[in-house]
Amino acid sequence: QVHVVESGGGLVQPGGSLRLSCAASGFPFSGYTMSWYRRAPGKERALVATITGDGRITNYADFVKGRFTISRDNAKNTVDLQMNSLKPEDTAVYLCNALAVDGYSKYDYWGQGTQVTVSS
Repeated sequence: QVHVVESGGGLVQPGGSLRLSCAASGFPFSGYTMSWYRRAPGKERALVATITGDGRITNYADFVKGRFTISRDNAKNTVDLQMNSLKPEDTAVYLCNALAVDGYSKYDYWGQGTQVTVSS
């Protein structure tokens, strides 16, 4: 059974930091591209950061470049998002996604999300 579980959200002041973690099980983790998305109030879900299965390639949305860092530990089946210099506009539910494509099959798993609130 597939599980994708986020943790680490909370309330932080502007300029502060948080580290989100996503623990996965039930699928071959190292074969999946892992991503963090976010869903802010009144806005559509947006891609935040992506990391390839081997961890060699990362990509970031322009609005987090230089502030957020995605990393993964394939031995522990986890992917983290280090968020620094947080801004009120970073307030959102952050969701972890696992994606793999094999021929004509697409495997796409989501967690329930963790709330991040940036406010003074």
